[in-house]
Amino acid sequence: MRLSGRIALITGAAGGIGRAVALCFASEGAHVIVSDINASGCAETLQFLQEAGGSGFSIQADVMHEDEIQSLYRQIIDRFAKLDIVVNIAGGDCEPAADVEDIDYVKMSANLDLNLKSCILSCREAARVMKPQGFGKIVNMSSLVYRGSPNQFSYSAAKGGIYAFTRSLALSLGRYGITVNALAPALVAVPAFVTALGAERWEMLQKDCASRYPLGRVATPDDVARCALFLASDDAAFITGQILEISGGARL
Repeated sequence: MRLSGRIALITGAAGGIGRAVALCFASEGAHVIVSDINASGCAETLQFLQEAGGSGFSIQADVMHEDEIQSLYRQIIDRFAKLDIVVNIAGGDCEPAADVEDIDYVKMSANLDLNLKSCILSCREAARVMKPQGFGKIVNMSSLVYRGSPNQFSYSAAKGGIYAFTRSLALSLGRYGITVNALAPALVAVPAFVTALGAERWEMLQKDCASRYPLGRVATPDDVARCALFLASDDAAFITGQILEISGGARL
């Protein structure tokens, strides 16, 4: 049990990746706080976790608002008095497939708020808890598009910002026994994305990407969850400031 006795917070836990991370961590002995703006989806994740024999607790929070992030952390500390692991999964592309001339200020701002600012604020609150403990594991969610992506300008900028922020935070917090790393998946088969595209368009996209990835398939949420588990465990005790690409060899 690689996370036995650990208290872990997973944001975005109602989504496909967040749910997979929560279930994976619980199976390894962590007590998992699942959080999401989607209260019913979060409750469903918690139910799955408990039915599998895991231990957890649910807190609804909209990470696009600073006061809700602060409240989330206050509730955790009031209840558990410590926090060992934070995995910042919450995010999404609010402005997909936009030409540069059509970048919308509101959608651009939403991308930065949801993906970058929420991560920075969550890490700030995590640092306030973990520094006095002298221990902590922070795992942030970037994306392979941190390298750049046509027609995903503000989303790529946000994910690139997470890369730079993760490295900066690792430099700052290492002396306190806190590691900070990030995940950068390529295309992941999450239910919400499949539903949004529709079965036919998803199948076309999946086949196109799989044909270009050396491993010949797209990622599953479990692929991402297992990498998060590695970075949150003692197996990665001497790894910090890294971005782990979960890409099946894409963009080699």
